Amino acid sequence: MGTRREFLKTAAGAAATLTAMGYTRSVGANDRLSIGLIGCGSRMKGAILPSINNHAKKYNMEVTAVADPWKVAREEAAAMCEGWFGNAPQQFVSYRQLLDEANVDMVVIASPEHLHTTHLKAVAEAKKDVYCEKPLAKEMAPLREAYDAVRASGIVCQVGTQLRSYPAMLGARAYYKTGALGKVGRIEQHRNASRPYWYGYLKDNVREEDVDWAEFLGHCPMRPFDPVLFSGWYGFREFSDGAVPSLGAHYIDLVHSITGARIPRACVSMQSTQIWKDEYAFDCPDHVNVIWEYEEGFSAHYSTYFGNSGGSTFLIMGDQGVMDLQDWSNVYVSGTGGFSESALPKERVRIDDAEAPDHIEDWFQCVRERRTPNASIEAGYQHAVAVIMAMRAADTGRRQVYNRASREILDA
Repeated sequence: MGTRREFLKTAAGAAATLTAMGYTRSVGANDRLSIGLIGCGSRMKGAILPSINNHAKKYNMEVTAVADPWKVAREEAAAMCEGWFGNAPQQFVSYRQLLDEANVDMVVIASPEHLHTTHLKAVAEAKKDVYCEKPLAKEMAPLREAYDAVRASGIVCQVGTQLRSYPAMLGARAYYKTGALGKVGRIEQHRNASRPYWYGYLKDNVREEDVDWAEFLGHCPMRPFDPVLFSGWYGFREFSDGAVPSLGAHYIDLVHSITGARIPRACVSMQSTQIWKDEYAFDCPDHVNVIWEYEEGFSAHYSTYFGNSGGSTFLIMGDQGVMDLQDWSNVYVSGTGGFSESALPKERVRIDDAEAPDHIEDWFQCVRERRTPNASIEAGYQHAVAVIMAMRAADTGRRQVYNRASREILDA
């Protein structure tokens, strides 16, 4: 196994000169690849692992190792994998142990958001192909380090902005390129809910003796164990920045994917907590508003309000009509609101999907064929810059700009 894996990594450097089919034949697509999991929470068990199971047999892969600082989570994930693949995976507390001892070929990262860059950089330096959940980063310096490590490693990296692999969203991208919407000046999403999602993650079965607290904290300062911090980390700025990176990352990644834009030139943002003030002392805001400006000549607007679930929209607005993407599985266009007489129909019509493999299968294919996946490290870097700009703008009260030469976000 070790010899085959080393050959696979060495061959990656020559992959650009080979066809996908030729490369697959050269390394032997029938060789089984082993997958390690870092972070075994609800995202991993509820979405990623079932998708892995759906495609693993076809691509001759299996999960052989899991790592999580919480005993309950890693044992549950291990039991799921044993039931699907027939073998009990190795269990580790730390990602370091997994990378040092498990002899895996591929790694899936679904750890808390404050650890994404730490884990991604380590996996890239270990030269393991990787799938990393979004948002890719909370801060620019570790984002640059992780990005550079992935670029230097030659690994296949898929970022977990899976909406860009939805057939309806791929169809939206193809339709946008036709120019039928005319000049697009505004893209907007309002994504609301009656309650912040982080309340749904609070657990009453977390015991200190089952948790490696230091492993969970990572680079964050040590403090006494707190089951609310541990289970409800989505609601605390130290571990997550709330709706903009957790939900808005999907939106802004779709803006990039559909329009071809990459990194905003500027951003303004405001945030506040208006409704959800209680004994938990969550400090992620329940109300956010962001505007990103793009060199392509449009602005992207995003807002979330956790206090009422009404009013959610997702629109691309051109001077010839509008594209409605609120239903992720059905995208519609119409001539509504156009400046002049439009060739688009007055009543909305559904546009065609563009069929494609789902996000995990796309990653599996790209690992086998040594090609760039749908949500590359470039796409991940771009959405991460956008959400970091938004949080800095809200925190500082200053317009933020991105310097492409220095790869820094600066006060305007």
